[in-house]
Amino acid sequence: MKGRVFVIGLGLIGGSLALCIKKEHEDAIIVGFDINKEQSRLAKILGVIDEIAENIDEGVIDANLIIIAAPVNETKEILQLLAKLPLNPEVIITDTGSTKSRIVESTASLKHWGITFIGGHPMAGSHKSGVSAAKEILFENAFYLLTPEDHIDKKKVELLKDWLRGTNAKFLTITPGNHDYLTGIVSHFPHIIAASIVRQTEKLSEAESLIPRLAAGGFRDITRIASSSPEMWKDILLHNREVLIELLNQWQEEMNGVKTLLEKENSAAIFNYFNQAKQFRDGLPMKEKGAIPAFYDLYVDVPDYPGVISEITGYLAKEKISITNIRILETREDINGVLVISFQTEEDRHKAERCISTYSSYSTSIGS
Repeated sequence: MKGRVFVIGLGLIGGSLALCIKKEHEDAIIVGFDINKEQSRLAKILGVIDEIAENIDEGVIDANLIIIAAPVNETKEILQLLAKLPLNPEVIITDTGSTKSRIVESTASLKHWGITFIGGHPMAGSHKSGVSAAKEILFENAFYLLTPEDHIDKKKVELLKDWLRGTNAKFLTITPGNHDYLTGIVSHFPHIIAASIVRQTEKLSEAESLIPRLAAGGFRDITRIASSSPEMWKDILLHNREVLIELLNQWQEEMNGVKTLLEKENSAAIFNYFNQAKQFRDGLPMKEKGAIPAFYDLYVDVPDYPGVISEITGYLAKEKISITNIRILETREDINGVLVISFQTEEDRHKAERCISTYSSYSTSIGS
C-alpha cells in the first residue's frame, strides 16, 4: 500500500508499529513525532521512520493513517487537537491505549467532521521501553483489539487491518464498553491486586525485617506487574473506574467467602476452592499472548561455582539466542541454584532449552 502514515509517540509501541508497517508496505512513507525530540531523532537514525515532523500540525498533512501511541490522557488531548486541524477527509485515526470508552467519547468532534476514528489496543509489550526497544515481532500472535463505533464503515475497519497486517497479530473487533470490561478483568484488576499485595507486605515488613529478604523468588514473580509505571496506571484506573469499582466489590465478596471458610475450618470447601482455581488456571491457553505481556522463562539448575552464569550465557551466545533478563533464585555452597533466564518469544525459549541440553548436563524446566 502507498500513502503517508503519521505515528504520534515513538516509544516501544509506536516504534514497533512503524517497523511493522514499513516491513509490510514498502511504498508507504512513515512520518513520526514525539514530544521528546531525542526519541524522534533516534527513530530516524534507526530507520524506524522516514521523516520527522516538528509538530503534530505538520505531521497530519496528507496523512492516510494516523496512529496515536501515547498515554490515555495525552491521547484525549491529541484527539481534540486533531479535530481542529485540516485533515485528509479519508484519513483513519487509531490509538493504542488500554482503555476505550472515554477515548471514543472524546472523538465526537472528529465524528462531526466525518473523520474515521477506530480505537485500537495491541495487547503486547516488553520490560524495555523507548524506540530503541522497538521490534517487528512485538505483536506477533498477540491479540489486537479494535473498537469501531456502529457508524464506522466496515471497509474502513478492513483497511486499518490491512495497514496493520505486518504485525501478524490476531485482530478482534468488539465494542468500546466490552473492551474496558474485558481488559478490566484480565489486566487492570490484576495490577490493582498485585500492588495491594506489595503494599500490605511493605507495611508488615516494618515490624518484621526478614520479610523483604524472604519476599524474593516466587513473590517477585507473582507481583512483578506492580513495578509498572505509576503514572500510566493512575490514568488507566481513572479511565476505567466504573468497571474496576464493580470488580473490587466482587473481590471483597470473594475474600469474605474465603474468610468464612477459614473461620469454619471447612477443610473440604478450602480444598475445593483451590482445586477449582487450579483447574481453571491449568485450562488457560498456554500458547496465547494475553492482556499482560508474558515472560518466557527457562529454569536451569546450576552448581554454585564462579563463572557458571557466563558459561550458560556463552552457550546461548554461540547459538545467537537473545535473552531479555537473567537472575538467580537461590545459591548456597554445595547446593544447586536455579538460574532463571527470560526470553522475548517462546521459540527462543525452546531453542535455549535445546542449546543448554546440548552443551551441558544441567537440567532445565519451563514454568507453567
